[in-house]
Amino acid sequence: MAGSHLVPSALDRAPDQAPDRAPDQAFDRARARPPEDAARWLVEHRHGTSSAQAQAFFDHLPAVAVDALAGRWHGSGWHTGHPWDGLLEAYGWYGKEFRDADDVRPLLFADRSGHPVPVSPALAPVRLLARHPGIARSPLPRAGFRVLCPLLAWPRPTGRLRAVDQRGAVSAALIYDDVPIVDSFRFVADDLVLGAADIRGVAPPLFFVLRRSPRP
Repeated sequence: MAGSHLVPSALDRAPDQAPDRAPDQAFDRARARPPEDAARWLVEHRHGTSSAQAQAFFDHLPAVAVDALAGRWHGSGWHTGHPWDGLLEAYGWYGKEFRDADDVRPLLFADRSGHPVPVSPALAPVRLLARHPGIARSPLPRAGFRVLCPLLAWPRPTGRLRAVDQRGAVSAALIYDDVPIVDSFRFVADDLVLGAADIRGVAPPLFFVLRRSPRP
């Protein structure tokens, strides 16, 4: 059930304290005024929401320019009952890095010391997640990936950013080179964006949050 998972770490440093509202209150597109209300609503629902509510919230948010995503971002899942909820985090997913529009590291994983390592999606357990999510949740493949992560470091870009017309807005989207995934992005607040991963053969979208990391 959505909302039964751990608090997404990308929302740990939340915007101003959210007002006191019922936790299942629907996102009201008529009254919401991004970025303040949108950020607060997302923080209130950081434990998760329904897929339909997540999609309505995403569709309301403003577009993100490609160059606004430059830098390294810390990510975490926003759980909606998707079959992949929590899986990337279980493998030590750290986030994403956008060096420029044609130099994107879509998957950063934390090594055993916590340092983010870029891993090619073709080498990451993406196909295992897609085909066998039950096996992917077991301890053995997760432990093995953590050990192998430094050896899987990939020095070249494995994705690119483009402005794409998506659900009524032209916004930045990450197109993966080697796997059939497109990540779409919308603005929530300064240094905070919401992503929706369109994964071929897996519906609905997988939602996640990115918060810009401090410069190393």
